Amino acid sequence: MSPPFSDHPLLPPSTMNAALDDALRALEAQGLKRALRQVQQRRAGTVLLGGDRVADFASNDYLGLASDARVARAAHAVLQAEGTGAAAARLISGNHPIHEALEHTLARLKGCDYTLLFPSGYMVNVGAIPALADRGDVIYSDALNHASLIDGCRLSRATVRVFPHNDLEALERMLAAERTQFRRALIVVEGVFSMDGDYCPLDRLVPIARHHEAWTYVDDAHGTGVLGATGAGSLEHFGVSRDVDVVVGTLGKALGTAGAYVGGSQELVEFLVSRARSFIFTTGSPPAMAAATLEALRIAEVEGWRRDAVRDRARRLRRRLLAAGLPVTGPEDGHIIPLQIGDPVRTMATVADLRRRGFLVGGVRPPTVPAGTSRLRISMSAVHPVELVDALGATLIDVLRRV
Repeated sequence: MSPPFSDHPLLPPSTMNAALDDALRALEAQGLKRALRQVQQRRAGTVLLGGDRVADFASNDYLGLASDARVARAAHAVLQAEGTGAAAARLISGNHPIHEALEHTLARLKGCDYTLLFPSGYMVNVGAIPALADRGDVIYSDALNHASLIDGCRLSRATVRVFPHNDLEALERMLAAERTQFRRALIVVEGVFSMDGDYCPLDRLVPIARHHEAWTYVDDAHGTGVLGATGAGSLEHFGVSRDVDVVVGTLGKALGTAGAYVGGSQELVEFLVSRARSFIFTTGSPPAMAAATLEALRIAEVEGWRRDAVRDRARRLRRRLLAAGLPVTGPEDGHIIPLQIGDPVRTMATVADLRRRGFLVGGVRPPTVPAGTSRLRISMSAVHPVELVDALGATLIDVLRRV
């Protein structure tokens, strides 16, 4: 038998790799090429990076729970009993009792009737938003919303209007001018904006939405665990826990595990179970991860000092940087501290300089942030020793005065 395609002339080599190499070179020249790095042994605000122990101010481990032994033991116990995976979509045979126990616990924390677990926050937003808004509807999206929210809006097939960041007066003018032209209106914001660290004023947003019969959708990924008297997040912080229609949160930030959830009314959750494609057509989260998250929630509830500590450290660093004349923005005790540099090449050179001095700090460039606003993104953790925070402040001042 002749080998396959033996009667066909030889095809020219694919041009894909050459084209991609050209594109990669262009990204590198603009300071926009990304690369993975191995980060190991997360311990009390530090990580092992390339064989060196460095201070980690780049993660979202706000409460210091990602390496907590109690959380690991909870996961290990369920791993031993239940194995590694859910083995199926939750609508088939992958719905474990511990999934539902976690959903009930999260609902109590967030002050809503029900929550629904997803494998990631990205999957929540690209599943829930298109389920709630379709042709004939309108979505009002904050200009600085996370990429997952932007993609969820694009997938919805609804009309999408972008309003200036946190400009609720502009949002209200848009609603007044055109709300009646659409069947449904959905306002999509973040509780704590992930790259700027500022808050959406939800206490002002909710009345505007109610007046114009619009639904509110708040991604509270970076507020959960840190803001509010009990750590319930930005909705608790602004006193609107029962007034927001849809709240989203992740488990891989302050809670130190993995996964995400969407919360709201019973009707909302039942509807998403039937219509959110990224929930329906994916395997359920590992039961062991749900067990780890339940333990993380217990620790976060009883160890309120963690919330106080992360805000105290953020306040301490901000005051020092502001005193040095550096352009720090956001709330006084906001746990995400952006330092805008502007040029992506200079930004990454600064990140490299800090790394050589023993500090891991995030460098954020387009398309994550708008062109011309590349920045350092400093994340505070409850387990950062105060001395380490002070050392970072001194090093940042020295480095940024040189660039």
